[in-house]
Order: sequence, then C-alpha cells, then structure tokens
Amino acid sequence: MSQDTEMTMVEHLAELRRVLIISLASTFVMAIACMVFADRVLEILLEPVSKTGNQMVYINVTEALMTKISLSFFLGFLAALPIILWQFWGFIIPALRKMERVYFTLFITISYLLFIAGILFGFFGVYHLGIKFLMEFGGPELLPMITIGNYISFTIKFLLPFGLVFELPLAALFLAQLGLISYKFMTQKRKYAVLIAVVISAAIIPTPDMITPLLMASPMIILYEISAQIVRFIEWRKRKKAKQQEESEPEESEG
Repeated sequence: MSQDTEMTMVEHLAELRRVLIISLASTFVMAIACMVFADRVLEILLEPVSKTGNQMVYINVTEALMTKISLSFFLGFLAALPIILWQFWGFIIPALRKMERVYFTLFITISYLLFIAGILFGFFGVYHLGIKFLMEFGGPELLPMITIGNYISFTIKFLLPFGLVFELPLAALFLAQLGLISYKFMTQKRKYAVLIAVVISAAIIPTPDMITPLLMASPMIILYEISAQIVRFIEWRKRKKAKQQEESEPEESEG
C-alpha cells in the first residue's frame, strides 16, 4: 500500500471522527436548549394519563430530574438529527456523481421528515388509544401509581420504532430502484411480514394485553402494503422505459 493511499485512509478516518464529534456535540447542545421546553413537552406527553384523571409519581429524589434530562436528550437528538444527517451527507457526497448527489439529498431530507412523521403519528394516532385502554384495563378496584421515569422511558421506546417503521416506503423505493426486491416477492412474503410485525410489536411493547402490540403492528402492516405498491410502480416505470427504448432502437437503425 502506497504512502498516498495510507494518507488518504487517515484523512478519511479523521473526517469521520470530525463528523461523529460534531454529531455528538450538536446533540448535547440541542439537549441543553431543549431543557427550556422540557416541561411543556412533558405536559403534552402526560396528556394520555392526565385525561384519565390520574397523576404521576416519582419514588426517589433524583427521578424527576433524571427524567427531564432523558427527555431533553431525546428532544435534542430529534432537533440535532438534521445536523447529524447533514454531516454524514457531507462525508459521503464527495464520492457521488452529480445526479447521485441530488437523489441522496432528497433521500436524506425525506427520511428525516418520515422519521418525525412516524413519531408524531405514533403518539397522536396510536399512543393515546393504547394508554387509554391500558389505564381502563385495571378496572375501578385498582389504583394506578405510575412513576414518571418508567412512563417516559416507555413512551420513548414506544415512539422510536414508529419513526423507523415510517422509513419502510423509502427503503422499498431505494431497494426497488436497485432491483433487490420485487412486487412478486413482497406479495409472496406478506404473511411473514404480518407475523414479523406482530412479533416485533410484542417484543418492543411487552404488555400483558394484545391490543397495544396490535395497535403498533397495524401501521407496520399498512406501510408494508404501501411499500409493495411503491415497488409495483417502480417496476411498471422500468418496464415502460425499457419498452420506449426498444421502440426507439428500430427508428434509429432505420435512420
């Protein structure tokens, strides 16, 4: 290996280290900034429980403080995510051609928007219903005493997978463009996808009832079907483009 190649590898590693440092620093800075809004966000997150007439408790002196710090870092991560994606974008883009840079920029932008949309949908569309059901599950004879630390931890673990699941259509578009998956493959594996969605939901949300995991599995199944239709559209567009090329070839040969 030549010295120039070794220097190039060292430079790449140094650049990657810079990207990681900036990403961590931006998350930390955004987390500090988000502490200003932590109480308001906490109030919103507590609405599913407060609407039922119940209140939160904390069982040790530092639990309330550590919960707000954890929530601030979660919000800081979401706020810093565009910066993190931009840093990794800048690290990868020199190796891409002009059109690839445009597509990759769109990919990064849409993936962030889908991630945030997934978290918002998970909270306002599913989480409220799940908490309401679970709070009513105990019946009038049981008094709920929910600690704030466990509740926020449960909320974050519940919402993050929704952000990741909402990336499924974009991932399907990317894989279909590369020819790695097909509409036929996705229709054949539909029953396995449903089973995996239910198993993953039950593993992420280990509750004794079946309603809450099913509430999470349902969007996953719907997104799988949307992804399948996206793959179907990509295949149709490829066939149409290939047909147009075949029709133009005889005209060129005649000319």
